[in-house]
Amino acid sequence: MAATTSPGFSRAQIVLHWLIAALVLFQIVFGESMAEVIEAAEEGETVSSLDSLLGTAHYWFGIAILVLVGVRLVLRLRTGVPAPANGANPLLDLAPRAMHWLFYALLVVVPVLGLLAYYFGDPWGELHQLAKPAFILLIAVHAGAALYHQFVLRDGTLRRMLVAGR
Repeated sequence: MAATTSPGFSRAQIVLHWLIAALVLFQIVFGESMAEVIEAAEEGETVSSLDSLLGTAHYWFGIAILVLVGVRLVLRLRTGVPAPANGANPLLDLAPRAMHWLFYALLVVVPVLGLLAYYFGDPWGELHQLAKPAFILLIAVHAGAALYHQFVLRDGTLRRMLVAGR
């Protein structure tokens, strides 16, 4: 996959990025409701209507993430991505590529583990739950790097994910 020389990502790439980010944030904040639903079902107890609603949303948002990430990957492979903003240091160019592919891996593996957990139980559920701290750490590093590029390096990296460049 060759990077393009466009100053930014396409509108579709930007929309997918922020839509997936919002869905993942929802999953992180409200994902415990699914655990409540499963625990109640295992113990034969009734689940609150709020936990039931949030658990159902968790299920469908997980599937949506999986589908949207598939679309985003196809789009990335077809259209490429902009060249790195700094471009001078190959090691610094490798870090964001590695981080993005780690995100893609988690965004595919975690919903699959969630589906396996939903239909087959543990150990899939335990593995699925391990993803939460991994996502939080990766998101914090990702956001920190974007802010560092914006306010310290001032290289326009953040702008490329806010304004379509092609």
